[in-house]
Amino acid sequence: MQSNEQMERSAANESGAANARGERGERGGRGDRGGRGRNDRNDRFEQQSEFKERLVSVNRVSKTVKGGRNMRFSALVVVGDENGRVGAGMGKAAEIPEAIRKANEDAKKHLVNVPLEGTTIPHEMTGYYSTAKSVLIPAPEGTGVIAGGAARAVLEMAGIKDIRTKSFGTNNPINMVKATIEALKQVRSAEQVAKMRGKTVEEILG
Repeated sequence: MQSNEQMERSAANESGAANARGERGERGGRGDRGGRGRNDRNDRFEQQSEFKERLVSVNRVSKTVKGGRNMRFSALVVVGDENGRVGAGMGKAAEIPEAIRKANEDAKKHLVNVPLEGTTIPHEMTGYYSTAKSVLIPAPEGTGVIAGGAARAVLEMAGIKDIRTKSFGTNNPINMVKATIEALKQVRSAEQVAKMRGKTVEEILG
């Protein structure tokens, strides 16, 4: 048989433990804190992901060293906001996801602003890179993107919906992507040309 003092002590201990559990429940515990951290990270990711990405190609590359061969992967990624900004980058790593992540970061460091005229470009332009040649020709609305796989990725990420293209020379995706971006770099709007020449837009357009 427990004495009255022992019973009172055990009752006080139980009530104190219950209060502590209640306070932890109100604070949400570790699980809620972890959940809030994950939600915050997701919110930051959603805020930063203003660009869409397109994986163009993944190649396996090997380097012969003294102890054998080192196998790695090289990824080519095109990013853009589909509103006149586009860039391409490459990344190399031992695993494909890491190579894509590096290529994505590299592409965001080399963004190009493309002046659009509706759903196409203002004028015809030709871009060169190595042995690749890419010709971009404006097209009326409803034409669509008439281009190969590598050039199509760049044009769609830039937000161009109607255009005709022709490629010459190599069909290497890396060279074709860079040739297409070189062509887009040289595209100028009527306002930009008028400012460069010191004339009005009406004089430029005739």
